[in-house]
Amino acid sequence: MSLPTPNAAVLWTGGKDSALALHEARRDGCRVRCLVTFAPPEPDFLAHPLAFMRLQAEALALPHFLWPVREPFHEGYEAGLRWLKEAKGIDTVITGDIAEVGGHPNWIRERSRPVGMRVVTPLWGRDRSALLQRLLTLRFNVVFSCVKTRWLAADWVGRELDPSAIAGLGAIRARNGLDLCGEEGEYHTLVTDAPDFNRRLHLVASRVRERDDLAYLEIDRAELADKT
Repeated sequence: MSLPTPNAAVLWTGGKDSALALHEARRDGCRVRCLVTFAPPEPDFLAHPLAFMRLQAEALALPHFLWPVREPFHEGYEAGLRWLKEAKGIDTVITGDIAEVGGHPNWIRERSRPVGMRVVTPLWGRDRSALLQRLLTLRFNVVFSCVKTRWLAADWVGRELDPSAIAGLGAIRARNGLDLCGEEGEYHTLVTDAPDFNRRLHLVASRVRERDDLAYLEIDRAELADKT
């Protein structure tokens, strides 16, 4: 007897991990119905601009829900997950988490338990270097959107993830212990094209900005373009 196909929402940041998790979960049989982003009431995402995420959702032909959360945050997340389950018929949430961060339990797994939501983590426990190589094999286009300058120089911002960048991350890891996938917040990314996108995203106008210990990509204009 076959199990029912999960109706899933992807916890969406617009970065490489959530995009790869979406792809891998679909390959494993999940029916992705929507993207969801949990955010403060007036979000100012330097690494993952909301306008860019909306274009990604359009390229994926999926609705994108923004769920505002305030303190106490655990209640806000659980309310959002409950809404997905009851209002949208979602029984599964997909995340791009790779490992525990700072030894803390997985946040979404903990918040999903009282709601009765299944959590799928297609990237969990996989080798970091292999995950980066898989992005290249699948022809994801990924750009570095934000870095902590104690780990990476500002000129990494706007750089594409390619074999040279992966080699560079490996060399930096050997010097300062950087997590190859940026799991400790060392860097963030944006996906401009992926196998699941029906169009690619084109950065028409952007610039590198710096704030405190961060360097980030300020996107003035992005648009969807046909794949070549």
